[in-house]
Formats: sequence, structure tokens, C-alpha cells
Amino acid sequence: DYVVVKMIPDNRLPPRHLHSVHTGKTFAVIKWESPYDLPDQDMLYAVAVKDLVRKTDKIYKVKTRNSTVEYTVKKLEPGGKYHVIVQLGNMSKESSMKINTVPLSAPDALKIITEKDHILLFWKSLALKESNFNESRGYEIHMFDSLMNITAYLGNTTENFFKVSNLKIGHNYSFTVQARCLYSGQMCGEPATLLYDELGTGEDYSAVKTGRSTDIAAIVVPVLFLLLVSLGIGFVVLYMRHRRLQNSFTAFANSHYSSRLGSAVFSSGDDLGDEDDEAPMITGFSDDVPMVIA
Repeated sequence: DYVVVKMIPDNRLPPRHLHSVHTGKTFAVIKWESPYDLPDQDMLYAVAVKDLVRKTDKIYKVKTRNSTVEYTVKKLEPGGKYHVIVQLGNMSKESSMKINTVPLSAPDALKIITEKDHILLFWKSLALKESNFNESRGYEIHMFDSLMNITAYLGNTTENFFKVSNLKIGHNYSFTVQARCLYSGQMCGEPATLLYDELGTGEDYSAVKTGRSTDIAAIVVPVLFLLLVSLGIGFVVLYMRHRRLQNSFTAFANSHYSSRLGSAVFSSGDDLGDEDDEAPMITGFSDDVPMVIA
């Protein structure tokens, strides 16, 4: 025997499995499930977003019959902190979670120019790649002295450069530039870091490893190329000399070829002499030819 039991839906239960699917700079995609499976009617949810930095609240309404609900919370601020609460419209039990949005990117191309008694920090405008950044917000600059183990706030600027003075000889410094922090330093951009030593040479910390590998490649590749070119030239020179010697020997052998003997005849070193030696040799005298002596 068996019996079928149908449970009465309880609208006082909280939404289930509330979690964040994706978080960006100005939005967050959240997801949850209905308090019970297979709702037989539309359910009205209240999504409350509390800004923990600005201390403000916003409430959104979502009406759906789906068992799984996905909702995008918009108009958030980069680097913000939020508390999200989801519950049925009848103010039932709630589900909650915290969200931290992605902060603004770090400024690009942070460089140092050394002057006589100070240095200048330069960087690219963050507005070139961040549509949510306004130049009026500005940048703030920090400095870390590794010898003294002290971090100092140098100030802020709305320009793309900053002057730093009173640096001590023999100290190594790290400079960071980031979008200015808002609301008591709770909403900041990602920092760009630059190392600087007492000799006035700056090095981008984020590019130390890639820079070293690039420098090695810049040295090794030209050296290998020059070696290959040198080997190629050497083979060409040897080949040309071999051909020249072969042609010279062939010409020399042809000039001493005897058609009567069918081979080349070469003289020894003893036969070489003055031009008079080339005259025919007198082998003897005939008895009937008078010899006249002058």
C-alpha cells in the first residue's frame, strides 16, 4: 500500500543557494533558487543592495516563476563593498551575501625622469582604458623607503605627473600610483609600482621578469645571427678559393700538355734559369765544318 502526500508550499522560507556568478567593476551577477521546487505561481522577490562604503541602500524587485533565478545588479562602483539580501516580497526569511566589485586598473607606463635635485613620475592617463574613471578624481602617490621600512603618502594630483623631492642618497624607494581612494580610503584603484635606487634608475616592478628575459633575448639573437652569417661567408670564401685553385691548376696543366706524349710534361727546378738557357743545346761538331775562333 502507498499514499501520495503533497506538501503545502511555505512562503516563509528563504531563497536557497544564493551566490555570485560573476563580478565586474560596475555590476554583479547573482543567482539563487526558489524556497521550494517547482513554484506553481509567480513569485515576487525583493533584492536589497546595501553600499557598505557610502552607507546607502537600494531595493530591486524581481518577479518570476522559475525555480532558478539569475539577476544582474547594476550601477555599482569599482572597488566597492556591498551586502546583498534576497527574500520574498512578503518579508519572509532572507538569504544574504557580500560582494566586492573589481577595482580600477593600475595606470600604465609609469616612468621616472631624474632631474638635478628631484625626480618626476610620469604615467598614462587612466581614462584611456577605464571608461568609469574621470580625471577630476585624480591619482594618489605613495612612497616606500626600504632602508627605513617606512611608507609615506606623498599626495594626490589630477595631472599625469608628480614631482618628488628630498630623496636621500643610498636609499632605495618604491613608488605607487593609483586612482585616488574615495570615502576614507575604502574605494581605491589598483596601484602601479616602480622601484627606484639612489643612482636614479627606475625599474617597473611588474615587468622585472619579462624585462630581464627580453634583454637576454636581445643579446643572444643578434650574436647567433652574426655567427650564422660569419659561417656562411667562410664557406663561400673557401669554395671560391677552391674553384680558383682548381682553375689555375687546369690552365697550368693544359699549357704543359704534350700531344706527342699524350700527357703533361713538367720541368724540374734544375732546368729553370735565364732566358739564354732556352737556346737549343749544341750536341757536337761535324769534321767537315771549319771551326773559327775569333
